[in-house]
This record gives sequence, C-alpha cells and structure tokens, in this order.
Amino acid sequence: MGSDPLSDTVAALTTAPALSVHIRARAPWSLRFGGRRGFGFHVVVSGECLLVRDDADPLPLQAGDVVLMPSGAVHALADAPDTESLNLVVDRRIDRVGVGGDGAETVVVSGAYRIESGRRHPLLADLPDVVHLSGGRDRRLHAVTALLSAEITSRDPGGEAIVAALVDVLLVYILRAWYDGRSTGWTAAMADPATGHILQRMHSRPAESWTVDRLAAEAGLARATFTRRFTRLVGEPPLTYLTRWRMITAARLLRGDRTPLATVARHVGYTSEFAFAKAFKREYGIAPGTYRSEHRG
Repeated sequence: MGSDPLSDTVAALTTAPALSVHIRARAPWSLRFGGRRGFGFHVVVSGECLLVRDDADPLPLQAGDVVLMPSGAVHALADAPDTESLNLVVDRRIDRVGVGGDGAETVVVSGAYRIESGRRHPLLADLPDVVHLSGGRDRRLHAVTALLSAEITSRDPGGEAIVAALVDVLLVYILRAWYDGRSTGWTAAMADPATGHILQRMHSRPAESWTVDRLAAEAGLARATFTRRFTRLVGEPPLTYLTRWRMITAARLLRGDRTPLATVARHVGYTSEFAFAKAFKREYGIAPGTYRSEHRG
C-alpha cells in the first residue's frame, strides 16, 4: 500500500495527543478558550450555543456541529453573546467540567490539537480562521461525532479510552469534510492523478535524490507541464515542497527519539549533516539540536 500524504501530514505535524474536555453547561454560561498554540476544536453533542469572537458576529451552533479554530484565536462558547465569560484552559488528555446555572443544557466536547509551530504545510495554510461544519454535511464525520456523543453519555467501561481515540482521529475527518470537492489546494492536488502520485512518492521516499526531471518522468508529463501543474495545485514548486516535507519529517524524528543527527539527515536525503542543519535552520529558525532540546517529549 502506498504512502497516504494526508495521514502522513497530520501525523507529522501533530506533536502530542489531543487535549479534550467534556462540558455540561446550563444557561446562563460562557467559556473563553484560545490564545495558546494549537488548533482549538468544539463538537456540540446536544443543545445549542454561540461561538463568540471579538471581530465577528456570533455564530449559532447546534447539536452535531463541529468547529475547528486553526489560528488558536481567543473565542468563547456561550448561551448568549453578553453572558460574562469564564476562562477555561484545556490542559489534560481528557477532562470533565460542569458550569452555568439551571437553564437549558448544552453538552460540548472541546479541546486542542497540538500542532507543529514551524512553517505551515500547504494543507493547513489553506484553512480559514474558523472551520464550521454542520452535523449532516459529511456522513463519516457525522458517524464519528455520533459515536463521540454516545460514548460521552453512556459512561460504559472503556468509554474514556474510546473518546480519546475518537478525538484524535476527528481532525482527519474534519479536514476531509472541509476539503471534499474543492477544485484547488493541496487536497485537490492529491486527487489529481499525476500530482497525487508524485506527492505519494515524495512522502514515502523523502531521501530519494529527486530532481524535477525525475519527478516529471514519474508523473508521465513533460517537465514544464508537470512543474506548472504541481505548482498550481500545491501552491509551490515541486522541490520547494519536497524540502518542506523533508524538514517536517526531520522535525518529527527529532521530537520522537534520540536518533543521531547524521541518521536523521540521511533519512531525509542529506549526506552532509552540515547541509541538513543549514536547511533545517532555514525552515525552523533554529538548529536541529536546539529544536530537539526544546521539543523533547
């Protein structure tokens, strides 16, 4: 089975398991989130609420709705736009809280995906500040949120482990649903037979001595045609993307274990540790050894 660039990218850019909190709120209530690194998310399990931001009108949410906040911007969930907010910091793998008064109940799963803070991959750069998906938009996303709802409300044995796993995979389903059917962007590139094939090759064999001519031959296209097609769909030239993917892969290796820098360099196509360190610093702003020290698990 070939490499799956979407799975590769999400796995490489996610630095730790998602943090989540299961909220039971009764009106009046308001909780403020954000301001930290990562992608905030909310799944409305039951009831309804508002997504409140300083720079936009309140966004009504109802049961089954999913929201992703790629910017990590400060925002609130509330029963009404003028309810005073309490700050909620999500800092545990899984948690539960109850807030509010004695009015109508809303149940929400909220949390954060901890995402690599280096230069953004085109997959994530294409996302808006707020991704809002209604419950019925995608049947598979709906199935995941329905399972999430069932596990939260059932309290059956093993439920917390299942909820944690569902929250982790939810990000992929959100991205799939958001990009489904779009004619431009990185996911459109994956759907294109020639460009998608090349992305798979780059992801599965980052250490290969790829050149534009070799990639064009793999795609079965003339060099100029391939370069134009890849750049239009992906948003950057082939070798620029290849270097970015190599550095993202290297960062994942540096976060994960104590593999020698020379080995990491070879894994992503560099025979010279010096050349690798120079490329890594250009992408992340710091040397590989410093990055490893700052991102030790």
